[in-house]
Amino acid sequence: MPENNPPDSKIEVRVEDDRTGMSPSAVRRAVLDHLQFTRAKNLQDAHDIDIYQAVAHAVRDRLVYRWMATSRTYQRHDVRRMYYLSAEYLPGRRLASSLLSLGIFELAKDELARFGLDLNQILEEEPDPGLGNGGLGRLAACFMDSLATLNLPAWGYGIRYEFGIFRQAIVDGWQVEKPDEWLSSGNPWEIARPEFAVAVGFCGHVDTWSGRDGRPRARWVPGEHVIGLPYDTPIPGYRTDTVNTLRLWAARASEEFDLAVFNDGDYRRAVEQKALSESISKVLYPKDSSPEGKELRLRQQYFFVACSIADIFRRYHKGHDDLSRLVDTVTIQLNDTHPAITIAELMRVLVDDHSVSWDEAWAMTVAICGYTNHTLLPEALERWSLPLFERLLPRHLQIIYQINYDFLQEVHVRWPGDNDRKARMSIIEESDPKQIRMANLAVIGSHSINGVAVLHTRLLRERVLPDFAELWPDRFNNKTNGVTPRRWLLQCNLPLAQAITDRLGHRRWITDLDSLSELAPLAQDPAFLDQLRDIKQTAKDSLARHLHKTLGVSIDPSTLFDVQVKRIHEYKRQLMLCLYVIHLYRRMKMEGQAPIGRTVLFGGKAAPGYVRAKQHIKLINDVASIIDRDPDVRDRLKVYFLPNYNVSMAERVIPAADLSEQISLAGKEASGTGNMKFQMNGALTIGTLDGANIEIRQAVGEDAFFDFGLRADQVLALRQQGYHPERFLAESAELSGALDLIDSGYFSPDDPGLHREIVRDLRQHDPFMICADFDSYRRCQERAAQTWSDGSQWWSLTATNIAMSGHFSSDRTISEYAEDIWKLRPQKIRLQPDKARKPTKTQ
Repeated sequence: MPENNPPDSKIEVRVEDDRTGMSPSAVRRAVLDHLQFTRAKNLQDAHDIDIYQAVAHAVRDRLVYRWMATSRTYQRHDVRRMYYLSAEYLPGRRLASSLLSLGIFELAKDELARFGLDLNQILEEEPDPGLGNGGLGRLAACFMDSLATLNLPAWGYGIRYEFGIFRQAIVDGWQVEKPDEWLSSGNPWEIARPEFAVAVGFCGHVDTWSGRDGRPRARWVPGEHVIGLPYDTPIPGYRTDTVNTLRLWAARASEEFDLAVFNDGDYRRAVEQKALSESISKVLYPKDSSPEGKELRLRQQYFFVACSIADIFRRYHKGHDDLSRLVDTVTIQLNDTHPAITIAELMRVLVDDHSVSWDEAWAMTVAICGYTNHTLLPEALERWSLPLFERLLPRHLQIIYQINYDFLQEVHVRWPGDNDRKARMSIIEESDPKQIRMANLAVIGSHSINGVAVLHTRLLRERVLPDFAELWPDRFNNKTNGVTPRRWLLQCNLPLAQAITDRLGHRRWITDLDSLSELAPLAQDPAFLDQLRDIKQTAKDSLARHLHKTLGVSIDPSTLFDVQVKRIHEYKRQLMLCLYVIHLYRRMKMEGQAPIGRTVLFGGKAAPGYVRAKQHIKLINDVASIIDRDPDVRDRLKVYFLPNYNVSMAERVIPAADLSEQISLAGKEASGTGNMKFQMNGALTIGTLDGANIEIRQAVGEDAFFDFGLRADQVLALRQQGYHPERFLAESAELSGALDLIDSGYFSPDDPGLHREIVRDLRQHDPFMICADFDSYRRCQERAAQTWSDGSQWWSLTATNIAMSGHFSSDRTISEYAEDIWKLRPQKIRLQPDKARKPTKTQ
């Protein structure tokens, strides 16, 4: 955020009321002013994109005023700040959320209507930044919202991916990745900060010598540099004057252009280094099946960590002459293992750049850093090839070796002679080639290691990191995830939000979601249940119209909307829902049974290199195509895969969902946050007892949650005794029939063998135990269908789910982090008098 003037600067900038005023006339003048002087358009000549940009800039002006006040307050009081390092942020569109935060949504809507403009139509002009791939990035965005709403001093750091993750197209049923050009029309929310650019080194060599005090000293001499250019985005709190900062780093070449090479006629080589340097911030999660892809990923991770650590120290040194208050004023949270290199970089800066002794630097690093683990999958606990790491980051490898040596000495003292334990706990994996275990580095270098659901944290202690939990039991703790009710209820489901407000008689629930429990008695109120039914039907009608308009898809809003939207991964078991759809199709087509009308919606992206996940997308689309062409069933069963599922689509789908599919194999999902969003919006969950599903079920009661399948301990026991899917197939005629139908080529008549590999894998291996869980899942689906048929019971359970969703607010999660890990205190932001009047209308 703006940092050019020190807190005690005598320069006063007079801010005009049109920049900060909150009255209808001030907002109206501000929009017209930006339309003319920012977009160079008259109202009569403006397109919707011009109106969007003008409104966005007018809103940003009001945020900037609060943003600067927030920055001044933090500097003046030398507050303790939390720095959140995340490779992903999935913020969604910002205009509507910013209007709601400022309390001027209805005001803006009315003012645009004066000119014959529809705010909802204008909102559609904003692109949806693809800076994440699902729960991790969306969680980071929810956390930033809650931090500002709770007035907690925080910064977010990440990468400004020029083309996001990718724009997903479905071509002949296959996922095709295309660039997500979210910046093509400009981004009115960000401000470039070239004055805070950071030079990041790679490769090179390390000089070593003995200092005057006899201690070994080292200096890294990088062989190449990349410039990190920061772009700042204001993150406002809801109805507070706090506006925190999300700083995203873009990679730029240290030398833009080699003129001598160009003049010699080698035009390609003249810009080659620039292209290589800037590839670091082109896309999120580049395909890493090649050595070049792996190197690019490691470069990305170090790039944004190095930029962020340099920026943290620059800001700290503005107000301090030494490092005596660093631990008191700085705390860093690592959002999963992507930023784990922070541990080594922080040690490098302290030891090499600030001449801090090794032991003192290590104590400071551990005190500053906290690590959130988000996965139970061993393959997701990142490892880097040691030769690659040594070539790119030679000094960091030396530091990691020393960290590891010191740590293994501690292990030896605790468990003398236990070499197997040492091998498990070592940062260096003795494989060929050797690997660097980034999760081990993060655990060893952090004072707090937290899971994100009660079961997840238990499994971290018992299965994933048991040796570390035994060594440092007090470092491990749980912080169950949450989602912001501002976006996932107030913004995306305004009719439900208004109904809640009317019934409770207050709007306190927007920042105190636990107060929704006051709705619990209304689960037996017929009038309230009718209201919920009408609200859900309106959302379904709206989604049906949107899909027909934008994708040409026709769905029946009177059917049950059965929804599974999330990242495509085998453990999330989209395949199991697809198999259940095939089972329903067989019943309807071949057995003459007519179950309830059902619309099944899938959505999500598969990683570019994840071949099996892409095969599952193809199978889903082939099944959908056959069903849609079959006149015998298409009026009762519809399947559709939503292409390029993103936050904006989620805001339409989630309020319309009746049944929320949370069906991962127990013990594989860390938490999940989609489950919470669906619950908050009145969908009932069908799910395994995995991740936060367990806590949702505890909150709503067993009758209001359709659970099925093996428990996590049963999964482990079955795997240990030897899992044989053919045994379960022999006992399930329904599943065998579905697999036989796929195997016959029924859903791929032009290529009958296309999906046989999927069938063969299930019959012979089935690593995520679909065969073991399928019959339980099928029976649970039948129970859900029976409940749906009994309308009053369904809507009573819907009311209960909404009423008991309070625990799953990200405000609760962030409050726990702030108190238990970060030790943050809220800061009251005071605006200068008369510079930002209260709105005359509120939303």
